Amino acid sequence: MTFTLLRRSQVANVHVASCHLALQHYGRTFCGHRLHTEGNMASKRAHLIVGGFPIGSTAGHDMDFARITLLQKLYDGGYQTTVANDFADIGERLHGVNLLVTYVAGPYPNDAQCQEMEQWMADGGRWFALHGTSGGRAARIEGSRRRRMVRLAHHDALGAFFLNHPPLSKFKVEVQADHPITAGLPANFETSDELYLVEPVGRSQTLLTTELPKDPSPPGFGFVYDEDTSVREDGKTRVLGLERTVGKGAVVYVALGHCHSPETNGQPLVDESVGAGGKTPMVFRGSWETEAFNTILDNAVRWGAAA
Repeated sequence: MTFTLLRRSQVANVHVASCHLALQHYGRTFCGHRLHTEGNMASKRAHLIVGGFPIGSTAGHDMDFARITLLQKLYDGGYQTTVANDFADIGERLHGVNLLVTYVAGPYPNDAQCQEMEQWMADGGRWFALHGTSGGRAARIEGSRRRRMVRLAHHDALGAFFLNHPPLSKFKVEVQADHPITAGLPANFETSDELYLVEPVGRSQTLLTTELPKDPSPPGFGFVYDEDTSVREDGKTRVLGLERTVGKGAVVYVALGHCHSPETNGQPLVDESVGAGGKTPMVFRGSWETEAFNTILDNAVRWGAAA
């Protein structure tokens, strides 16, 4: 039996040839790993923030489910992604990043961090913000267990301010704009979710709306607000999705996306359209299980790649 020793350069050539053969036979994935071709070697970068407040809290949401789902979509979209629980060191983390994705319940950027994010967007960065990103700090009302949302600098940066949401319910969403985020969506779609009462802040383009003349929250439910600034001039339209342009970049906010598990559920009751007798489902995915919401998420991944 005869053995032939190969020089290191020959081994390298054999390895490269093997990779090319694997790529021809197996496409972009081989043995469970993503293969990078010349076309996708110029990696897109994303930064994903998913978390509650205080640190380590789920704040009534299935953060693991949201994190895994969003991370998978970014991976499938060819992004190299960093992950965090809040906005700490956001200026440093955004260096070289095309797309920022946020799904939070409590964490928000402070004034200095907002300035860093504004500059990043002005330079061409794109921010896709979901659900509780329009929230933030909730101040306790003296003599009451209830709280009121506080409007801060990050609401100006986002272009949206959350007031409250009634119990989980089924409702219709209207698509209002021809935009990369809404590409492929029908004129309207149904979903079950928290119907956020969101006040648009500053100039923006409306992408998604619904109709709700009056907040149906039962007494003592949710957050306190003095005036319903989320309802539009017609007395019934609510904005659920918008885009704010910032220099060469932009932020898109979509209010949909509640999810919880038995361990993270904080819903005392739901609308009859979601649970018989107002009983809260212990596992709730809502919009995440609809084709329309997944189309929005996939569109956002592609939208960010154009940054």
